[in-house]
Amino acid sequence: MPSSTAPVSSSDNAKVHKLQIKGSAKLVTEFFEYGINTILFQRGVYPPEDFSAVKKYGLTMMTTVDDQVKAYIKKIMGQLSKWMQKSKISKLVVVITSKETGEHVERWQFDVNIFGNADSQKKSGKGAADKENSSPETANPQQTTPDEKTEAQIQQDIQALFRQITASVTFLPMLDGNCTFNVLVYADVDSEVPLEWGDSDAKEVKNAEKVMLRSFSTNSHRIDTVVSYRLAE
Repeated sequence: MPSSTAPVSSSDNAKVHKLQIKGSAKLVTEFFEYGINTILFQRGVYPPEDFSAVKKYGLTMMTTVDDQVKAYIKKIMGQLSKWMQKSKISKLVVVITSKETGEHVERWQFDVNIFGNADSQKKSGKGAADKENSSPETANPQQTTPDEKTEAQIQQDIQALFRQITASVTFLPMLDGNCTFNVLVYADVDSEVPLEWGDSDAKEVKNAEKVMLRSFSTNSHRIDTVVSYRLAE
């Protein structure tokens, strides 16, 4: 007896897409959490004894044990996760600043491109000048849906990017003196922003050199990475 299959409605497709977005958002948010920790450790923003080793992505990752830093990152990730699931994020930036001079000496930018989001290009092109929690001025090219990737393939791509971040110490100048860091999140202008979050300038590095690092993609997002740094004088 021949079998029959029911047609898939557009609403069913929408549910599948939402589930994919949610799963991808969780994966990307987790990447950002480990990414921030890795940058802080590799760049010596805090001493090595402030970190502990954990296994992730088939690598030994270092995560902060400092309660204040942990709370700061956790608060950012909690809000970021909500925005990611609603496709409200266009980029996350980690800025390292000299405590002595107040100058921004290094800037790690992670651009978030959303596959199949017809509004992403339109939204990205609007908004004020670079502000935290607002759209950037430059529009990302509209993305098409990629080939389906397995979780193992995605993890492998993330592993390769973390290896590159770790290896970046070979070309980045040593950071002089004590430094601090800030995380900027670029969200759509219509996003609900917690009261404790405020607008910020882009915290660009003056006269910066820029290096593009690897990208990785899920079935819903692609993350492009670039680091800007000030050349040693």
